Formats: sequence, C-alpha cells, structure tokens
Amino acid sequence: MNAVLDERKESAAQFARKIKARARELGFHKVGVVPATALVQERERLTEWLERGFQGEMLWMAREPLRRTDPRLIFPEARSVIVVALNYYTPHNHAPDAATGKISRYAWGDDYHDVVAEKLKKLLAWIKEERAEAEGKTCVDIQPVMDKAWGVRAGLGWIGKHSNLITKDYGSWVFLGELLLNLELEYDEEKIEDHCGSCTLCIEACPTGAIVEPYVVDSNRCISYATIELRAPEMPAQVSANLEGWLYGCDICQDVCPWNRFEQPTDEERFEPREGNVNANLSELLEMTQEDYSARFRKSAIKRAKLAGLKRNARALTKARGEEK
Repeated sequence: MNAVLDERKESAAQFARKIKARARELGFHKVGVVPATALVQERERLTEWLERGFQGEMLWMAREPLRRTDPRLIFPEARSVIVVALNYYTPHNHAPDAATGKISRYAWGDDYHDVVAEKLKKLLAWIKEERAEAEGKTCVDIQPVMDKAWGVRAGLGWIGKHSNLITKDYGSWVFLGELLLNLELEYDEEKIEDHCGSCTLCIEACPTGAIVEPYVVDSNRCISYATIELRAPEMPAQVSANLEGWLYGCDICQDVCPWNRFEQPTDEERFEPREGNVNANLSELLEMTQEDYSARFRKSAIKRAKLAGLKRNARALTKARGEEK
C-alpha cells in the first residue's frame, strides 16, 4: 500500500514539474502550483474592504464573495491551481506632450486577457494530451478569482503597499492568470515574504491619496478606477484636479516602486505599444466616432473604458490643463 502511495506521490511531483516546464515553454515567466482550497484570510480582508465602500461603483466585487475566494465554487472538480505570471514591461516612455494623455503601460499592446488566455488554453490542451482524465478551467481576470492572492499563495511574489503583486524578478509589471485543474499535484510551499519594509514611496506619490493606508486602496480616489471603471458622466473633482496627465489608467505607484528597478523587457511581442497607445491625442479622441473607436481599439484593453469614458477623460484633462495656464 505504501509503495502505491509513494508511486502516486512521485507521479504527482513529476507531472507538476512537467507542467511548469511546459508553461515556461509557452512564454509564462513564473509559475506555481497550489491546492485548490478556499482563501479564508483573503475573504476576510475582502469583506472588510467592501464594507468600507472602497469598491466604488464596481458592484460586481461585492457579489458572491464566497465564490470569489473558493475556486471549487467556480470549478467544482478543482483540486489544483496552476498560477502563472507574464512579464509585460516594454522599455518605452510617455512623451511630455500637453496635447496628449498618458495611457497605462498594461494597455499599450494587445489585450492581455487574450494573450494570457491563449497561453493558458494551450497549457490545458497539452495537459489533456498527457492525461486523458484531465479537465480544467482557465481564469484571466474576467472570472471571479483573486489573482493577486493566488500569486502570493503560489510563491510568485508578495502584495506591495500599493496593493499590486511584486515579484523579485520582474517587479510589478506582470499579468496573472490561473488554471483550475482536477488533478492532484505536488504543491509549492515556499512563500515570498513582504520586502516592502519601511518604504512608503507609493503612498507618498499618489496624487489623490488613494492608498489610504499600507496595502489598502480606496477606488473612489484612484485615477485608474476613475479613468477606466467609473461610468459616471463626470469623474470626482478630487481626481480630475490631480490627473497629472493620465488619460487611461495610472502607473505612478508602480513607477516609483524601488522593486521595479529589476524590470526586464518582455519577450512577448504582442505587448509592444500599438501606435498612439503610449500617449493618445486628446483632440482626436474628442472627435472620434463609435466606428473609429471600435476599429482603433479592437483587441485592446483600452476598450474597457468605452468611448464615452475616454471622451470624458479627455475633457477632464483638457480642462485641467486649461486651468493650469
């Protein structure tokens, strides 16, 4: 009996190593494997964050917190979670052009949902070829899964005071995804300790005071939330008066993070900037038709803000710059 158990354990360990190797061959830069159990402590922190109203108008965040923190409620057969990270850093800079608005680095190239999902689906297809009994579900941000929490549990990095996952290898410039799998595997147990120390650069740099305390972000004050997720016709005055040139998203807290000195150019060509996606011309956006918008931002993460949102952001930037003169 013990010999059979040892054989199964060895098989689980070997297959976990093969999965990691295949994930890296597909282009993922970090990968960890952990059991598909509930995120109990993370659920408590999420509940407290929601009770403080820090989700703003992102009402879906408050739906079914149990489902959000237990992968087995998304995929009942889940036994393992394969967590991956994909470096998206490209060595380009925003232009100091007052006629344009800055776009967050994550949205410069092709939509990461598509890129990460494609790689995860290829990984699942390979696993099914190796193990006929294998079934799984891919998750890339859209599904109710706490990506950063799984990144920590899988030993990919730690949560910084700006609430982003930080890796030792690539800083915080990484996309995360998960593959829920019905197979028992050998699991990673090593965790990366918090290396933020006494540093508070991200908190001090946020122009709207959105990082209300270490590790806690109030979306209502956040430039990224206001320029991407908020659907109101006008953004909050505290935000619109402190945009600092940001049209879509904001990278300030990541730009000042000392751990991002370890940034490395990605080898994923689809994350190279599309034309006009590092800085976008404000006048062009204000005159853009729905047809033009659909064509320009096809398969781009920028479509998340919708045309009405981009025009609202462009108006706010134009007004702010006019008042500065």
